[in-house]
Parts: sequence; structure tokens; C-alpha cells
Amino acid sequence: MTQTRDNAEATFAEAFEASLNFKTPAQGDLLRGQIVSISGDDAFVSYGGPSEAVMATAELEGLEVGDSVEATVVRTAPDIRISRKMMKGKASLDQLRGMYENRLPVQGKVTGRNKGGFDVSVAGLRAFCPLSQIALGKIENPDAFLNETLDFRVTELSEDGRRIVVSRAALIKEESAARAVETRKAIVPGAELTGRVKTITPFGAFVDLGGIDGLLHVSEMSRRRVTDPKDAVSVGQEVRVKVIKVDNDGKRISLSMKDQEPDPWSDVADRYPVGSQFSGKIVRSTDFGYFVEVEPGLDGLVHLSQLPLGVKQGDDSVGIGSAVTGWVREVDPSKKRLSLSLREVAVNDPWETAAQKYAAGRVIEVTVDHGAGPGIFVQLEPGLTGLIPNSEIIVPPGADPTKAHQAGEKLLVRVMSVDPSRKRISLSAEAAKAAAEREEYVKFVDDQKVDEGESAMAMAFRKAMEKKT
Repeated sequence: MTQTRDNAEATFAEAFEASLNFKTPAQGDLLRGQIVSISGDDAFVSYGGPSEAVMATAELEGLEVGDSVEATVVRTAPDIRISRKMMKGKASLDQLRGMYENRLPVQGKVTGRNKGGFDVSVAGLRAFCPLSQIALGKIENPDAFLNETLDFRVTELSEDGRRIVVSRAALIKEESAARAVETRKAIVPGAELTGRVKTITPFGAFVDLGGIDGLLHVSEMSRRRVTDPKDAVSVGQEVRVKVIKVDNDGKRISLSMKDQEPDPWSDVADRYPVGSQFSGKIVRSTDFGYFVEVEPGLDGLVHLSQLPLGVKQGDDSVGIGSAVTGWVREVDPSKKRLSLSLREVAVNDPWETAAQKYAAGRVIEVTVDHGAGPGIFVQLEPGLTGLIPNSEIIVPPGADPTKAHQAGEKLLVRVMSVDPSRKRISLSAEAAKAAAEREEYVKFVDDQKVDEGESAMAMAFRKAMEKKT
């Protein structure tokens, strides 16, 4: 018990003696200490004095409780207030040297321009900032920095203080690097972040996520079609993006803004059921057809086989930018596929009733679709196509039967056979012609019989009248 009291008295005595020898820091002194606590906007630093010094939490820049810190005394009453930024008019050359050696930022006012850069007043001392060091990237308007009070890093300091060189760009890079360390932890696929558009290129835009840049490709800017990135974003614009890929050990980051817009594919089957009509604009041509923008973010394919009858690829009516109207053939939201047609499509399967509607021997009118190797393909009704074989096409000797009729032309044909299971209908123009000729012959014979019958009656009447007379 006695020993514990003696130790406490000794500790108190040492502290009391230290307090007698303690010299209160003066404004402008460089203070070194340890962060002991953080509360709200203030951080408390133990430096060996009777009470802690106070520093703004905003100046910690990643430092935590237990870390060592160096700062300049900017106020001594009612409490000791310290700052890692040297305040204007409060420092001597020695204090500036301490800031330089400890790589602490200083505050300076841009007072003028010269041939190579700017004159900067740092605590009453004249410093020079090269033009390339006032900011990062290309400087469009150097005069915009005049009379501005900014933070700088002292990069050169001569013994006599006559040569002081400062850099704002170096400080920005360091601050950016510090932010990047924290930002990189959050950059993972699927993360949603807020960034600022830094530069725009023909293929997209680079977005600053906080010291780290990510690429927002033009194809990921919107669900609608964007051809020029400048139509979607502008330099300096704050954007909400989603990380979709991180490659090359985090050095290549791919971003997207599409998720910020409603997904038009989510209910496409309800809005565009099979057989419904659509209106859109042709936006792209391929070897196999045309892509039509039905609405922003929703493109459908019109296969070449689904162009209007008589229309071929390259025609002006299906040029890029042309407005078209047609019908929906197929919808697959899971694969984001929308199949379209510029000719009317069947809502139900026409093959289910084809055998009854188009019985063998029946003569019907069809519309020519196109000619091919086996003959001419014709449309009986939407969704129902038949074939007139070359042998059943009426052409002069030596002529190409596949070119005997043009797309869209109306023809009379006779149904030769119907096979719904194989979805085949065989037709004949020759048989239809023969049937028509037989019909005409039968009609002619019937007409002749009628005419002969009338002549006999007339003759009998005349003879009857002659007898009466």
C-alpha cells in the first residue's frame, strides 16, 4: 500500500516538474504528437503539454488514433489549435523549411503570371509555380488561377529562401493517390459508385471514381443507341455508374450507366406479343437483315426473308434511318431477341387447317414471294408458303422458270398436294391453266347447247304458225 502511494507521488512529481519546464507553443511552431482521440469535427493530439492540441478531422487524410502527426500551431488560446496546412502570414523561412522537409501542404495566393508560370505568395514569401504544376491535364485558361488561394506542395527550397518552387499538381496527385487506396477497395464487379466525367473520347468517357479512372464505353452509356458520347455525358458531369468488370489487377475498370434506366426487356413479351404491330426505325444493316429500333434500348431483327414482297436488300425503302411498320414474329426476353417482319404474320399456326382450306384440286389465287432453284415460292396467306415447281410453271422453251413472275404478282394456281407434317404445299400453274381452259370449254359447250335449243324452238314456232295460215 505504501509502495503504491510512493509510486503515484513520484509520477505526479515528475509530471509537475515537466509542467514547470514546459514551454507553451507559439503560433507558427511545428508541433509533433500522437492522435489520442477523434470526436466529431475535432481530433485531439498529445504532444507532451498539459492538454491535447486540437486539429480538424478533415485534415487527418487517412490518419487514425495512435498515428503520429506533425502540424503547425495556428492558435494558442483558448486552446492550442494546430493545422497541417501552413496559414498565410504565420510562418517564417524556418517554419516553411519544416513544412518542406515534412512534406506538409502550404497555403499560397497566386499573385501574378510570368513567362513560365505563376508568382505565389506563401506566408509573405515569394514562390514560383510552373505553369504545368498549377493543375493536372491541359490548362485552357491560366488567368483563371489569378488571385486564387490554393494549397501547394513545396518542391524546392534554397538555403537562403530566394528560390522557392511549389506545385499544386503534385499535391493533387498525392491526394488522389491517397483516395485511390480507399476507392480501390470499393471497386468490385457489381458495385454502384458515383464519379465525375474526366475526359471524353470517340469510344466513350473516362470517369474519375476518386483517384482511379474507369472506362464508360459508349455502348454502356444508355439503353438507347448512342453514337456520339458527347450526346450522353459532358466533362465534369457527376454520374452514377456500375462496375461491370475489373481486369489487369485493377488497372482496367469497365463501367456502365445502363442500370440507371428501366430495362425495356423486362416486360417486352407483354408489350409486344407475337402478331402485334410495331413501328420503328432501321438503325443497322447486316448480311442477313436489318435491325430496327422499336424503342430506346429495344432493337429487333428483320430477316431478309421478312422484307415486304418485292423489296430487296439495299432498296431505298429499307435504308438506314427509314421508318418502318410491321409485325412481331417471335419474342425471347431471356436471350433479348425480338424477331420482326415487314409483312403480315399469322397469329395462329395456319398449317393446322391447311389441308381443309386448301384441298387438292382446288384453284386459288396466290402472291409471288421469290424465285429459287426448285421453282417459285408463293404466299397463300400470312405464315403459309407454297411452291410451284419449275415443271409446273408456264414459260417459253429455254426460259428460266424461276424468273417467270415478279415478287408481289398475283397468280392462279391449282393445289396438287398438302403435307402439313412437313409444312409443304405443292402447286401448279399449268394445272390451273388447264382447269381454266376446261372450264371455258365446258361453258362454251353449254352456251352452244342453249343457242341450239333456242333455234329449234324458233323453228317449231315458225312451222306452227305456217300451219295456221
